[in-house]
Amino acid sequence: MRVFVAGGSGVLGRRLVPLLVARGHQVTASTTSAAKVGSLEQLGAEAVVMDGLDAVSVGEAVAAARPDAIMHQMTAISVTHAGKPDMKHMDRWFAGTNRLRTEGTDHLLAAAEATGVTNFVAQSYGAWNGIRAGGWVKTERDPVDPMTGTAAEPGMKAIGHVEDAVVKAGGAVLRYGWFYGPGATDDLVEPVRKRQFPVVGSGAGHCSWVHLDDAASATVLAVEQRAKGVFNIVDDEPAPAGEWLPYLAECAGAKRPMRVPVWLARPLAGDVAVTMMTEGRGFSNARAKRELGWEPRYPSWRQGFKEELA
Repeated sequence: MRVFVAGGSGVLGRRLVPLLVARGHQVTASTTSAAKVGSLEQLGAEAVVMDGLDAVSVGEAVAAARPDAIMHQMTAISVTHAGKPDMKHMDRWFAGTNRLRTEGTDHLLAAAEATGVTNFVAQSYGAWNGIRAGGWVKTERDPVDPMTGTAAEPGMKAIGHVEDAVVKAGGAVLRYGWFYGPGATDDLVEPVRKRQFPVVGSGAGHCSWVHLDDAASATVLAVEQRAKGVFNIVDDEPAPAGEWLPYLAECAGAKRPMRVPVWLARPLAGDVAVTMMTEGRGFSNARAKRELGWEPRYPSWRQGFKEELA
């Protein structure tokens, strides 16, 4: 197939492009930076500079590529708010990504319609943000939590827009768990090593993880099978913060994380971090395994963290 990867120079795009090429697909990958064209070409893609927030730029890039399938992997996390994780001000940290998930999604879907492309796969997020009712693990039938009144609310609205618009257009939405792996692990480990990432309160809030290579392999299966609907792309083991965080610290050779009460964490880290740590809901990968035939190479973050930090 001719596959257009919007956001090909991102942390997942860089794992996705060579995998698509290795499976015999012709890849056109977009980047916002002319400086990244060469690295995309080295991965085997034809590279194009595109502004995902400019409808004309998107329309021209997609029309020139004449794709059979479009993958929406555009984010702006690494260049927003100095690239530092900032859950307290998540609205600011994710502002660029939220626009790409709303306006950018609409531009790509319009370009898909204009070129007759119906095979459309988009990135969503399903790590700790499952709806906070009932059990700790959510399926695709469960919505993401709207996080009303918190700094995460604009981000959850943007995710809702991606899911609604893409499913309505007959495409597939992949709710990726929390990424780790090449290019993603360092941002996670650095605050753990500095003991800036404590366990909050009970630490009972659950989270789902996925290694970047597993996220890439699931995405390729989704596009090859012309998947439709929502899929949770997470490993087999949703886990409470009180388990995964001390284990991550141990693998990183760091001291055990501190434990901080909710009343102290809230003014320091904000409502979103407290919710994630104490009430977060993880996700089930049963549908992706059953319908896409996907088998993660890292079925547990335990194995993945150990290998990444060896």
